[in-house]
Amino acid sequence: MEIEKSVYAWGERYPAPAKLNLMLRIVGRREDGYHLLQTVFQFVTWSDWLTFWPHDANDVVLEEGISGVAQADNLIVRAANLLKQETGYVGGARIRLEKNLPMGGGLGGGSSDAATTLVVLNQLWALNLPQEKLMSLALSLGADVPVFVFGKAAWAEGVGEKLSEIILSEQWVVIIKPDCHVNTGEIFSAKELTRDSKTITIDEFNAGQANNDCLDVVCKHYEAIEKALCDLNVFSEARLTGTGACVFALFDSEELAIEAALTLKDKWQTYLTKSCNKSPLFS
Repeated sequence: MEIEKSVYAWGERYPAPAKLNLMLRIVGRREDGYHLLQTVFQFVTWSDWLTFWPHDANDVVLEEGISGVAQADNLIVRAANLLKQETGYVGGARIRLEKNLPMGGGLGGGSSDAATTLVVLNQLWALNLPQEKLMSLALSLGADVPVFVFGKAAWAEGVGEKLSEIILSEQWVVIIKPDCHVNTGEIFSAKELTRDSKTITIDEFNAGQANNDCLDVVCKHYEAIEKALCDLNVFSEARLTGTGACVFALFDSEELAIEAALTLKDKWQTYLTKSCNKSPLFS
């Protein structure tokens, strides 16, 4: 999947959408400590936004940045510099980030920002790397980055990089962001974490096997997440995305989703959006 080159332009805003993990199973562990997963990714229309301008100097500048994150450590800057390093490109870019997605929410905001940077600068800089190469570069930035370059709802295995397109129903979504930041490393290193779940098939997932193996450990460590799940579960089946902190529920109608969001908004940071099988970046 490629964006038409004609739609790329300096100074335009490009979305970096959030993702949801509709299921997450931990089926093993590699010798290097990385966990082997089965998961299902779907995008939502809620996004960060990035704007790119040419820059005369041979460097990448991120305007304003994110508080507490050094420029060199920001995934956007790292992604742009990785493209330069890989291709030998001489030139730069000035990038503005409009940050809407909460950090540490399990929505993949930083990973999506990096992927949008790879995809857009690949064209603006006329590098013309194929999608497979961009996905390989994406994996070196983080396990969640490749799916945003892939651009389609996906059944994922390995550490999350083995992706196959999957067609899912597109529904209204209510997302709650509890006032806590989950330490993903802490969750994945917890002794009580299930690491030997049986692998399942897509048919079994479609039949209702949509558990998240991190859920019990996360709720044990973060009471606010457990409370958010309980409150949201009143309206529709509430789930944890990734290791959280965000929880979400899917709704068949906009009216039911709005009712839930309005009821919960005084108690929680609540967001109303819609799931989509094609990344807004590629729409």
